[in-house]
Amino acid sequence: MTLLLPISAFIFGLLLAQTEIAGQAKKILSSLLARLFIPVVIVYNMVFYQAGSLALMLFSLISSVLLFYVFAYFSKDRLQALCFSYSNIGWLGFPFAVALFGEQVSAAMIALYIGGSLFGNIWAVAAISDGPADYVATLQKVLKSPPVLALLAALVLWLSGAHHLQGNVLVEGTYEVARFGMSFAGMCILGMWLRHTRVHGADLLLSTRNLMFKLFCGVIICIVTYYCIAIPQIESLIPVLFFLFCLPPAANIVALETHYLGTGVSARYIAAGTMVSGVVMIVYGILLHVKSALI
Repeated sequence: MTLLLPISAFIFGLLLAQTEIAGQAKKILSSLLARLFIPVVIVYNMVFYQAGSLALMLFSLISSVLLFYVFAYFSKDRLQALCFSYSNIGWLGFPFAVALFGEQVSAAMIALYIGGSLFGNIWAVAAISDGPADYVATLQKVLKSPPVLALLAALVLWLSGAHHLQGNVLVEGTYEVARFGMSFAGMCILGMWLRHTRVHGADLLLSTRNLMFKLFCGVIICIVTYYCIAIPQIESLIPVLFFLFCLPPAANIVALETHYLGTGVSARYIAAGTMVSGVVMIVYGILLHVKSALI
């Protein structure tokens, strides 16, 4: 998979957004992404487990929690704190990471996605809900979320001996289709969504400031992780871990905000954050390639 796929899917989404079937297409692609493509990729990578995946899940989860409370401490705005800490790993991060680092980072990105998704399913509800949090309902929501169900399915398959099927033509083919579908659907949805979102200069300025602060926090967290936490192959994974802090807010924050608060303020934050992050990710990719060329 190259950078051509996510870019092409994004452009296709921009064009599709102008058609009459855009609304239905967005619903279908979103459902396929959340309930089929991403769970299949999670199951594959967890069944054929690679050392360090659990540590990466914890890194993603703990980093998100730290980002949330650091931002909330300074701003007192829980919605902005959520946009600051809950990153778009599945829809945007995965295809860009594979394009930048190669197919070998798929397992690492899935582990990071699972940690971020657990954070989103737990903290997002608590952060956005107006009133006392219903912890039982939140726990039920987490247990029923596609990433957790995929983890449970992967555990059952692994205990059943499915990990011996690596290399099987049907298994590998299914995984390739799911991985392609995940990247294409995610970027296409993003294109359709951004096509009709109005962003002002003040929103871009705010997103730029927030992302610079997020990158600063990312540098500190990555340095502490590198020197203090034992993660297999940490030397080669550090650029991938830092990439996590270049990502924009998760797109489904606006859906949660609409459901719990009846507002859609975060749509501007997400759209502006996506634009700013897109530039940062491209610059980061260029720096990585320049570094590789010089070595």
